[in-house]
Amino acid sequence: MSSATARHIEEVLRQALEPSQLAVRDDSAQHAGHAGAREGGHYTVTLVSDRFRGLTRIARHRLVYDALGPLGGAGIHALAIEARTPEEC
Repeated sequence: MSSATARHIEEVLRQALEPSQLAVRDDSAQHAGHAGAREGGHYTVTLVSDRFRGLTRIARHRLVYDALGPLGGAGIHALAIEARTPEEC
């Protein structure tokens, strides 16, 4: 993880969702020149948390988006999320 935004994403998700595993990858370089790249970076988030138990995929993604809050509109153009429970690893 290299960018300040990726580090901030990691900090916010650690506090909000207490994941047992978390990886944030900055994929922005793969999208250089893409029109949306001017609006923010492209990131992939993989996390494992007990908070996802009993939730649908959409509900898990909402938890992540809610945790990131204002970051979604500032610094993040695209976010790929893989959210699992410990049993799904």
